[in-house]
Amino acid sequence: MIDGLLDEVEKQYVNLRACRPQPHVLDNYTVGRVIKVYTEQAGDVGLYEEQLSRWTRLNLTPSQRREVDRLSEQIPTIRERISAILALAEELKGGTIETVLDKSDLELGLEFLLGKPKP
Repeated sequence: MIDGLLDEVEKQYVNLRACRPQPHVLDNYTVGRVIKVYTEQAGDVGLYEEQLSRWTRLNLTPSQRREVDRLSEQIPTIRERISAILALAEELKGGTIETVLDKSDLELGLEFLLGKPKP
């Protein structure tokens, strides 16, 4: 599960970073869902960490010990990526298609003229 989670968070981070220049390709539901799912995932990481900690206190074979160590080393990266995903989702939330459509023509025109980043 830890290997799968690491792979998933890496892919999701790349996907969200690709949306950064044009957050309007996302909708509120999608961004909200990302925030909900990865907030829950952040809690799950603590469970994995606790289980790995318990396993380290057991009398493991060298092979089992290596595997527990390998998985334990992935936890900080997973935590880091989930934090980055949540921060990025919060940033992107301000530029979703609904946010753009809610702006008046005047607001959009001023943003364009002032050189503000495109939604």
